Amino acid sequence: MKITKERWQEIVRFCIVGGISFFIDYGLLYFCTEYMRIPYLYSAAISFTVSLIINYWMCLQFVFKGAGEQNKKQATIFIGSSIIGLALNQICMWSFVELLGMYYMMAKIFATAIVTVWNYVMKRKAINNC
Repeated sequence: MKITKERWQEIVRFCIVGGISFFIDYGLLYFCTEYMRIPYLYSAAISFTVSLIINYWMCLQFVFKGAGEQNKKQATIFIGSSIIGLALNQICMWSFVELLGMYYMMAKIFATAIVTVWNYVMKRKAINNC
């Protein structure tokens, strides 16, 4: 399957929005854990959720053409895939930190890489297939 110029542009926009969201997520994770003394798994859920809301809005505005006119089925897939993304994030964070002994901030980088692939595929599906 050939990837069109429009799809490449969409992927670039998705990566830019994702990068902004990542810095929000990563910064909040650190702030909540180190300064507010919230355990890392709770901090990860808080930071992921805040960045998810911002990411959702930016995806609707800038990434996916036509996403602003979503029907209920599209919105459900879009939001549902993000909730599953939160679950994947938490599983990855716990696994990397507790099972592999990784520093929680490093674990976040790996968890984000995994969840990013999931999010793009599912959000693209929500826009195309509904």
